[in-house]
Amino acid sequence: MPQLISIQTARARRVNIHGRALLTAFHKQAVTGAVTLVPLGLMGDEQADPSVHGGLAKAVYAYPSEHYPLWQAARAGAGLADIDPTLPWGSLGENLSLSGLLEQEVWVGDVLRFPNCALRVTQPREPCFKFNAAMGFNTAAKTMAQQGRCGFYLAVQEPGSLQAGECFELVPGSRGLSISEAFKAKMRKHLR
Repeated sequence: MPQLISIQTARARRVNIHGRALLTAFHKQAVTGAVTLVPLGLMGDEQADPSVHGGLAKAVYAYPSEHYPLWQAARAGAGLADIDPTLPWGSLGENLSLSGLLEQEVWVGDVLRFPNCALRVTQPREPCFKFNAAMGFNTAAKTMAQQGRCGFYLAVQEPGSLQAGECFELVPGSRGLSISEAFKAKMRKHLR
């Protein structure tokens, strides 16, 4: 059964990216205990640019923990392993680090049913320049596009609470479009 490994939140703050001070909430930090989930996401979490993150359709971002070794290897290959070789949960900007559920097993409209809430899968995440900056190398977004290891956004179907360590059930939706297919379609323009 899939499991919620860790929960991360962040407040928006200004960071220097390519010589510009930009607002971001990318640098998520793990939280302990139960975290309240409301229609716009986790309590204590912010999105810096609501035109591309957040809102009802992108309230929470989930990422498979199984992909972390790829990013650790990519950072080491780029000579960045000394930044943080452990690459803690939340390093990819995700709110939920999941185990046992990959993009090819998830479809738009599927529901992740937790003991005290439910989240509906809405779309894949698209990498951006802030992802490159957070990962520490300029081809991180391209690597995500090529590998298809994007994670997915969730809408809050039933508010409640979440806690790290909880198992959850994947309840199939209409199964019209998988996250992998949706991501490939969005990334075609970036891979040319």
